[in-house]
Amino acid sequence: MNKPKIGAHVSTAGGLWTAFGRAKEISAECIQIFGASPRMWQAKLPGADEVKKFKEEEKRSGIGPVFLHASYLINLGSPKKSLAEISAKNLSAHLKIAEALGAAGLIFHIGSSAGMDKEKSLAQVIFFMKKILVDVPGKSFLVMENAAGGGEKIGKNAEELGLILKKVGSGRVKVCMDTAHAFESGVIKEFSAAEIKKFVDELDGKIGIQNIVAIHANDSKTPWNSHNDRHENIGEGFIGLSGFKALAREKRLWDKAWLLEVPGFKNEGPDKKNVDILKDCFE
Repeated sequence: MNKPKIGAHVSTAGGLWTAFGRAKEISAECIQIFGASPRMWQAKLPGADEVKKFKEEEKRSGIGPVFLHASYLINLGSPKKSLAEISAKNLSAHLKIAEALGAAGLIFHIGSSAGMDKEKSLAQVIFFMKKILVDVPGKSFLVMENAAGGGEKIGKNAEELGLILKKVGSGRVKVCMDTAHAFESGVIKEFSAAEIKKFVDELDGKIGIQNIVAIHANDSKTPWNSHNDRHENIGEGFIGLSGFKALAREKRLWDKAWLLEVPGFKNEGPDKKNVDILKDCFE
């Protein structure tokens, strides 16, 4: 395969279909959007006209794949039953939106055991993920994202993500690997050729490289093993430009959608400069 598709999270202000125009402005080749507010429990399904307009703009633009990102409020592993249940309901609603739009998948943060026994918390996550996939049939993937946080965060390493993936046992469950989170969680200390090979070998062994569908390409504003999730523009953080150039040489990741979630050089979100810098890493 020739170089991967490089894209970004883009705004849908003014209507979901407006994302494609913004993507073109920054030379994005694939996109991530919010199908509904990431900070509210309610997620309204778009109407037939909006879906039609979205699909028309998608076809016209030639941009894809499209991924949705779920609400930040979700915690499927919470010891609070009411929080876990409303999280599953909200995640189902966002997956329905992804399905309606014909999106490749819905990326989500699994959550935290928050004092609950880790095995019980993982079993709860698996139960709810199975339920969501039954409640929302279709083709859109349910995509787990690796966590940046400390011991109680779920899915910070390949072993945990692989365990959940196998236990849910559905071809619709996939993984998104966030570079900043992998660094901040302590999973990969430096993005050198040797460490990247070791890291990707482990992803392949525990998860299966074919089950990774997206890369969140983000530099880190915080140091290695900080457990502090702060993204930085490509080349401006602790991973650094040399780290992304080394990562770009790992051809096993070339068939994934590379999506930027960086602050932007004007602090207005992912911009053309970041997209161009990342594309140049593959030259």
